[in-house]
Amino acid sequence: MPATPPTMTLEFFSATDTGRARNNNEDSVAVDEPSALVVLADGMGGYNAGEVASGMATSFIKTELGRWLAEASENASDTDVRRAMDICVDNANRAIFNAANSNPQYAGMGTTLVVGVFRDARLLMGHVGDSRAYRLRGGRMAQITHDHSLLQEQIDSGLITQEQAAFSANKNLVTRAVGVEDTVLLETHLHDVLPGDTYLLCSDGLSDMLDDDSISQLLQTGDSLSELAAALVNAANDAGGKDNISVVLARVRGPAGTSRSWWPFRR
Repeated sequence: MPATPPTMTLEFFSATDTGRARNNNEDSVAVDEPSALVVLADGMGGYNAGEVASGMATSFIKTELGRWLAEASENASDTDVRRAMDICVDNANRAIFNAANSNPQYAGMGTTLVVGVFRDARLLMGHVGDSRAYRLRGGRMAQITHDHSLLQEQIDSGLITQEQAAFSANKNLVTRAVGVEDTVLLETHLHDVLPGDTYLLCSDGLSDMLDDDSISQLLQTGDSLSELAAALVNAANDAGGKDNISVVLARVRGPAGTSRSWWPFRR
């Protein structure tokens, strides 16, 4: 029988910045450390409706899903957690949709969403829209979400290349968002988690300003997560800061005296 991996520990840090071109911040982030829950949302809509939508999404999911995770404890299966994520996102979607339809100044508001739940050596990651999640492992970074955007659909269908996409006028057109319709589909995937991994959730205010190679290099420049977050935000601002910039970082550590050889390496 294979050895059971020792329990891993997690550390978190989040930051959000208005950027250099906007007057208000429509991004929202939330971390619930006891339940190892991370949430990031990038709102859209006129006036201040975008920040209302993103704030509703992160607050609702942190409160409701965090409570469920605390009560379910370790007895819940991954399928149970995935179902709870779906239900909480659906409830948040309905709350935002109803608010948008009952208040004229909130008409058309919605938000992207990235939500992650860490469970020992596993991560359930769900997303809606074009906010992203990345994993840095062994010096290599991979995007572990797939944008729900017109631009990504054009790339997937071969209409444009990744290089052409960097200059496209369709960058901010999402094909899926929370609160825009009465139902929403959360795309969820299960990932393995290894000691030494660093996970980044970010709004497009970061990923539109910096390419993946730049983000990867910055994630390997500092010791503390607060230093990494500051470096990412500052670099996005230095590149123009055309949108709000938000990041949530999670770092995985193994118990003292253990090495990564306990865990098989998977891509």
